[in-house]
Amino acid sequence: MATRKDTLFEQFLAPIFSRLLDREALLRYRNSIDWQAATAALQNPQVAYPNYYQTAHFHGIEGGYLTPDAAVTYDPITQHVLPPGENWVREHAVKTLQGTPRRILDLGCGTGSTTLMLKQTFPTSEVIGLDLSPHMLVVAQDKAQQAGLAVQFIHGNAMETGLPPASFDVVTASLLFHETPTEVACTILKEAFRLLTAGGQVMILDGNQHTLRRADWLTNIFEEPYIQDYARGSVDAWMGAAGFEAVQTEDFWWLHQISRAQKPLPAGISVVSQSGVEATWNDGFSAGSSAPMPA
Repeated sequence: MATRKDTLFEQFLAPIFSRLLDREALLRYRNSIDWQAATAALQNPQVAYPNYYQTAHFHGIEGGYLTPDAAVTYDPITQHVLPPGENWVREHAVKTLQGTPRRILDLGCGTGSTTLMLKQTFPTSEVIGLDLSPHMLVVAQDKAQQAGLAVQFIHGNAMETGLPPASFDVVTASLLFHETPTEVACTILKEAFRLLTAGGQVMILDGNQHTLRRADWLTNIFEEPYIQDYARGSVDAWMGAAGFEAVQTEDFWWLHQISRAQKPLPAGISVVSQSGVEATWNDGFSAGSSAPMPA
């Protein structure tokens, strides 16, 4: 696996992971795929890669996420760096979503771990995962097929998806914002706002910004080029600036945070809540309120 030898990740964490991971199994999996053909089948030739994405060595891997190595090692490594357990963290985030959405979009879906969980939690919903890396999408599609889950994966840029406005009831992003410059994260939230129906929900799972500000070593050892900018920011503030209401962030196991918000309903719109009670919103949602899904 092509990694930079001078990184803290390679010096300190890689020796630990080398004992935890089955390197031979990873190599067999990587070599079992015709990456040129597989990525060509998923790749959208109109997608332009942002400069930050092409030049950053995420996790210390040369070429970042535009490589087979990043795609096949992402899941085995991530399961060890999301205490108390990757599935538990992702499941807790998914369970914060309310109602039964018709269409869900998972931005920066990577290898599809949260995307598949969304489909398992909401089996009647149409679930779409979108990512900039066709290599990550190859693994995501393989996982969906093995699980027998009907999920669509799209090669695209979360900042400018090209998808129709107001076409999703829920938009999510997991472990994405700490890997983007602040202005990119803010642009992604504006795109999520555009894509959501009135009253729709946005959910962001990522590192705990308060914890990261207090523990500088965490922002250095994982070789994430934009994590310090992320730590200094506020997802709550970014959501508010994008136009969302009922913004709230929950700390989860010290290292993680789950941020949620809703796209306001037009004044005077009547909808049926989850309990079946009709209500009218004249001034949008109040902070901490529950968001009924559009009928």
